[in-house]
Amino acid sequence: MATNEDLFKKIISHSKEYGFVFPSSEIYDGLSAVYDYGPFGVELKNNIKAWWWKSMVQYHENIVGLDSAIFMHPTIWKASGHVDAFNDPMIDNKDSKKRYRADVLVEDHLQKIEDKIQKEVDKARTRFGETFDEQMYRTTNPRVKEYQDKIDALKTRFYASLEKNDLADVKALIEEAGIVCPVSGTKNWTEVRQFNLMFSTQMGSVNEDANEIFLRPETAQGVFVNFLNVQKSARMKIPFGIAQIGKAFRNEIVARQFLFRMREFEQMEMQYFVKPGEELEWFAYWKQERMRWHTSLGIPASKYRFHDHDKLAHYANAATDIEFEFPIGFKELEGIHSRTDFDLSAHQKFSGRKIQYFDTELNEGYVPYVVETSIGLDRTFLAVVSYAYREEKLEDGSERVVLSLPAILAPVKVAILPLIKKDGLPEKAREIMDVLKYRFRCFYEEKDTIGRRYRRMDAIGTPYCITIDHQTLQDNTVTLRDRDTMLQERIPVNEILAILNEKLSL
Repeated sequence: MATNEDLFKKIISHSKEYGFVFPSSEIYDGLSAVYDYGPFGVELKNNIKAWWWKSMVQYHENIVGLDSAIFMHPTIWKASGHVDAFNDPMIDNKDSKKRYRADVLVEDHLQKIEDKIQKEVDKARTRFGETFDEQMYRTTNPRVKEYQDKIDALKTRFYASLEKNDLADVKALIEEAGIVCPVSGTKNWTEVRQFNLMFSTQMGSVNEDANEIFLRPETAQGVFVNFLNVQKSARMKIPFGIAQIGKAFRNEIVARQFLFRMREFEQMEMQYFVKPGEELEWFAYWKQERMRWHTSLGIPASKYRFHDHDKLAHYANAATDIEFEFPIGFKELEGIHSRTDFDLSAHQKFSGRKIQYFDTELNEGYVPYVVETSIGLDRTFLAVVSYAYREEKLEDGSERVVLSLPAILAPVKVAILPLIKKDGLPEKAREIMDVLKYRFRCFYEEKDTIGRRYRRMDAIGTPYCITIDHQTLQDNTVTLRDRDTMLQERIPVNEILAILNEKLSL
């Protein structure tokens, strides 16, 4: 998959210049892979959260919310497997002194072979035209078959080595496959070793008496340990879900690619509790439901794809990712996992408390199974901005940068712009602002030419601008300008609210 690094750099630069995302602690030269959301970034982020919450909680009668603490009892992470198993295999190149995740190196190598297959398929399609049978070609063409066999052999060996924690074989595989460091171009690798991703700290006033606790690496466990509290207090019947938005922390070996892989990030997760035996039906349901949510934002389905997992986590019996085509290629945006009863059973065992649901229809109690939908808020933010970013050449030869954000997510919905700073226009503009600001996030600006102000609003993704001019004082009409088409129409002041209500609804 071809990537567009230049476009990605432009998006990062645009995000800073227009107040969406700043490097954290920038006056102290920043902190690696940690970012702050600026005035317009925080609005966009909050709008994504609000739309997810509405879609997940408000529109489903059987899903309720939760906000669990970041600090949790340390035994929770023992029960969940994070203390013993939340590791990434790490490898260093001795020449470049760069550190890599071994699994990412191997997966990137596999992707290169996949790209070679795709190249052969594309050439054959051009050659044979409408008669081309891709499935048959993939299974009969000697070169394609050779590539595919190589992929299958590497995957089988690699996942088996990870499963057995045979790190020596992971290193041997990297060397035998001829995988080089992207920076130095050499194969001068260190041994592979495991690296636990959890941040730890102490809780307690005196350090000697302190207990080691962890910053949560995921939000899901807060849901599982509150299962009984939520089920009883909200009087929930299975199937039902618990949704949560919150911060998580991972000490990533290689944190890179802007907001894509961060050490402090936010998740939007929903754990759906079901009868044992029905989990795969619900897994299929949530796969489609979540894809529907993504495409509801007006981003075309071609920008998304499912990627089923070859190697399942120890707790799962089915797993898929929804991947989005970022400028850096197709990457994971959301995970949907059938987690079985692993989590509730583990907490039942480690806590000594009975964590079961009593089914009145069956007249028996059982540990429910769980289907999880887990989406990265920061990655969703990046996906939305990446798709929305446009550089356009206009008919008059000038250029503009526009963020064509879905109206429901736009940080500012309406800009109120008096044409000039005198003749009673600012006063009239303020009157309109005072009506609209209780319904929409508005932005008032009277500095600069109207053209420059339009460009600034285009760059932050404001769907509509309202211009107040001398004609407004005569006939009580204003100019409504559309961000995407740049078309302007004259509308009566007393109809602004109704018109915007209609235009800004999803």
